[in-house]
Amino acid sequence: MDAKQKRRAATENGDAGEDLVLATLIGNGDDLGPLVRHALEMGRPEGLLHQLKTVVKKKEVEIEELCKTHYEEFILAVDELRGVLVDAEELKGELSSDNFKLQEVGSALLIKLEELLESFSIKKNVTEAIKMSKRCVLVLDLCAKCNNHISESQFYSALKTVDLIEKNYLQTIPVKALRMVIEKRIPVIKLHIEKKVCSQFNEWLAHIRSSAKNIGQTAIGHAASARQRDEEMLERQRKAEERSVFSLGDFAYMLDVEEIDEDSVLKFDLTPLYRAYHIHTCLGVQEQFREYYYKNRVLQLSSDLQISSTQPFVETYQTFLAQIAGYFIVEDCVLRTAGGLLSADQVETMWEIAIAKMTSVLDEQFSYMDSATHHLLVKDYVTLLGSTLRQYGYEVGPLVEVLDRCRNKYHELLLEECRLQIVNILANDTYEQMVMKKDTDYENNVLAYNLQNLDIMPAFPYIAPFSSMVPDVCRTVRSFIKGSVDYLSHGVHSNFYDVVKKYVDKLLIDVLNEAILNTISSGTIGVSQAMQITANISVLERACDFFLRHAAQLCGIPARTVERPQASLTAKVVLKTSRDEAYISLLNLVNTKLNEFMTLTESINWTSEEIAQNGNENMNEVIIYLDTLISTAQQILPMDALFKVGSGALEHISNSIVAVFLSDNVKRFNANAVMGINNDLKMLETFADERFHSTGLSEIYKEGSFRGCLIEARQLINLLLSSQPENFMNPVIRQKNYNTLDYKMVANICDKFKDSSDGIFGSLSNRNTKQSARKKSMDTLKKRLKDFN
Repeated sequence: MDAKQKRRAATENGDAGEDLVLATLIGNGDDLGPLVRHALEMGRPEGLLHQLKTVVKKKEVEIEELCKTHYEEFILAVDELRGVLVDAEELKGELSSDNFKLQEVGSALLIKLEELLESFSIKKNVTEAIKMSKRCVLVLDLCAKCNNHISESQFYSALKTVDLIEKNYLQTIPVKALRMVIEKRIPVIKLHIEKKVCSQFNEWLAHIRSSAKNIGQTAIGHAASARQRDEEMLERQRKAEERSVFSLGDFAYMLDVEEIDEDSVLKFDLTPLYRAYHIHTCLGVQEQFREYYYKNRVLQLSSDLQISSTQPFVETYQTFLAQIAGYFIVEDCVLRTAGGLLSADQVETMWEIAIAKMTSVLDEQFSYMDSATHHLLVKDYVTLLGSTLRQYGYEVGPLVEVLDRCRNKYHELLLEECRLQIVNILANDTYEQMVMKKDTDYENNVLAYNLQNLDIMPAFPYIAPFSSMVPDVCRTVRSFIKGSVDYLSHGVHSNFYDVVKKYVDKLLIDVLNEAILNTISSGTIGVSQAMQITANISVLERACDFFLRHAAQLCGIPARTVERPQASLTAKVVLKTSRDEAYISLLNLVNTKLNEFMTLTESINWTSEEIAQNGNENMNEVIIYLDTLISTAQQILPMDALFKVGSGALEHISNSIVAVFLSDNVKRFNANAVMGINNDLKMLETFADERFHSTGLSEIYKEGSFRGCLIEARQLINLLLSSQPENFMNPVIRQKNYNTLDYKMVANICDKFKDSSDGIFGSLSNRNTKQSARKKSMDTLKKRLKDFN
């Protein structure tokens, strides 16, 4: 029972809770729909209905209690309500009357309102129509503006107008027909603009190609001007350095800054290219335009790289190289300023094509050239091209390497040209001392090459110790050095002095020295010519120092580096050797001439019964010739050469005298003949002493003399005239008095010596005891010489 009561109580409490919730919801005016839906879904609508009824009962009870509590107030409220009802009826009547009056007045106003609304509708339609018309007029104005831009070739503006119509107005054009027409015309207009722009771009391509030569020539001209200014500055520096050598004062380098004329600035118009690229970018086909531009420029480059087959290269190389320079200057500007039209790789590819073709053409054309001048002209222009394009970032090393490979060919041509010049100079030289009548001649022919012996200006007319060949050769060598430096400068090697020095040596040794030796050995020159050639070689030896300094100066090498002995030219030693050969040739010519005078076997009576007191006649001619020879040599040759010529001639005479005694033509001779030759020898000795002192050689060669050159002949004559010739066999006496004589030679000569007593008039000779003693002594010598042999 307790359990049932508890369950009932719990149920009632639950129902009471649910009723409270339901009452709260109703009191709050909340929606009971979810609660009803939930009850239906749970299958318990009866419970909900029961709860609702319970709530109603509770509310009725509450109303009853409220009415009981406020009964009197309710009665009063009802009475008041009835009074209000009467007032309401009166108000209703008044309202009905007023409404009728209002309806009468409002009908007319309503008609007016309808008319007003209709006017508002018309106005709206008209406004909309005006708005549509204005939009169409705006679009048509834009179309007209686009047409004007196209007619005025303002394609970018036209394209911007088309884009404006397409993006902002096309879809909002209220008139469909107009919209369709414009929509169809837009692609046509774009295509027309593209064609027109391409046409203008093609015209620009042709124009820029025709202008490339002028662009390249202008740029190369600027590079040439800059190089000239640099060279002039270096020249001023060199002159300042040279002046500083002779003065203790300070000196400064001056650099003149030149203003560049505005008209000379490199200019060319890329506006059509920029416009075309920009318009194609706006059209969305910029990649297609890039390919089109690159393809056409490569085709133009291929055409520019073809050289003319109808004209010599030396006539077209400037146009050829300037065209290429202008081409790549334009491409560099396009790369930097055209906003991605060209890539660096594309420019590099085009440059590789060009550099390969140019190096091939230059290699081939240089191999065909037979003129050093043409070679140098092309080289200079190539280096200017390289200097120009290097400023724009192009790698020009292969071009310079071509020039370096061809330097031997150039110098071979230059050497050959110099060879012809030197051969002509030697062939046209009179080999007479050069006479200079005024100071300008002296400056141009002597001072210009440091050939002067004194630092003071000589009196004029001045007779130089050399012939015209020397300054002419110096001019040729100086020109060669200039040509060599010009070719090697601005090349692979910055310090090319050693290379120039090598080629100068080659010129002096293989060309000049060879030409001089050929002249010497030609057999067409006489003694005076050989003597002058010898003197010329001596001067050319001194000129080698000038050549070296001149080369160093042009190469920008300090003078002190070439003043060291080990820095001298090899040609200087070679010329010295050639000078010795020239001496030998000169002496051979002198000896040949002397042999013409020394016809002793023909003019001397070797068995004469009388002594030639005044010597033989031919000896006077010999002395006259020797005097002329030494006088001429004194004017032309240096002192050492003068000594060699004089001593060589006298030594040859001495040898000739000895040789005549050994000659097969002389079968026998007597003392009278020996005494005659002794008189000749005395005349020669006197002449030798006098000339040795008068020429000033005695002050230089204090230990020697011309007389010493006749020592062999003198010792032989002394022996033959000696009263005791057997003393020759005494070693002490022989070393002292006869040290130049050979045993066998003396034996052969003594065999031919026959005293006068052996002849027809021997009886008269026998009276002379002295002669008899000499004869006996000579016989003794002969016997001892035979025993010695």
